[in-house]
Amino acid sequence: MYSVVQGMYKLAMETGVKFHFGEDVNRIEIQSGAAKKLYTSENNYEADVIIGAADYQFIESRLLPSTHRNYSDQYWEERKMAPSCLLYYVGLNKRLTNVAHHMLFFDVPFEQHALEIYTSKDWPTNPLFYVSASSLTDPAAAPAGCENLVFLVPVAAGLPDDTETTREKYFQIILDRFEKHTAQKIKEAIIYKKSYAYSDFVKDYNSYKGNAYGLANTLLQTAVFRPRCRSKKVNNLFFTGQLTVPGPGVPPSLISGEVVAKEILKAFG
Repeated sequence: MYSVVQGMYKLAMETGVKFHFGEDVNRIEIQSGAAKKLYTSENNYEADVIIGAADYQFIESRLLPSTHRNYSDQYWEERKMAPSCLLYYVGLNKRLTNVAHHMLFFDVPFEQHALEIYTSKDWPTNPLFYVSASSLTDPAAAPAGCENLVFLVPVAAGLPDDTETTREKYFQIILDRFEKHTAQKIKEAIIYKKSYAYSDFVKDYNSYKGNAYGLANTLLQTAVFRPRCRSKKVNNLFFTGQLTVPGPGVPPSLISGEVVAKEILKAFG
């Protein structure tokens, strides 16, 4: 997956794009209805066009004055969010048998977990989960004789109590079921573990309510009903990513960049 990022970076460098990493964007300055300057933690930049590929809600609520936002705080609060994720990155000091690269554990009722994600918005009672063992098909993903696993539990966006105690509780729940269904012990073989959840999505990506998959794909949040990719109030400000058109996921987010690029060429040449 990361080779996609590396390929895009290499192509951009070859065409003369300049990258400035490690700078937090703090403010977009508006002059006469256009975005003219971008202020970061390290520099100020003048711009002909600004494309916001960060979290849409973050750009509007934190970087723009309220008079130049497409959508209000109430609008975002009323959106139905797709799930967030509780993730575990795990390294084992042995190879596994009876496993596949992609594994879905639908061994408990789906209805209860879905209700807790979308309706009651609670931590799941007994969650379904997904496991990826990428080292089965990519030996470079783990050292020789070891295994690389990623566990993913879908959870509601914006859950409170994202503590180490909560994370460990769910890790033990899914480990017990993984061991049961694969008929092999892995707890004693764990040599690396890192968890990633709601608060990490907020801290690292300014993700609204810690969402991992953007807006839920309901009828009134699809296609033209999604937040628009061009600002209605700032002439040269555009948005890409999973919260705008066409939607969540890596391919749609990449496509949103293509859509915006074409719109900019159409508008500004």
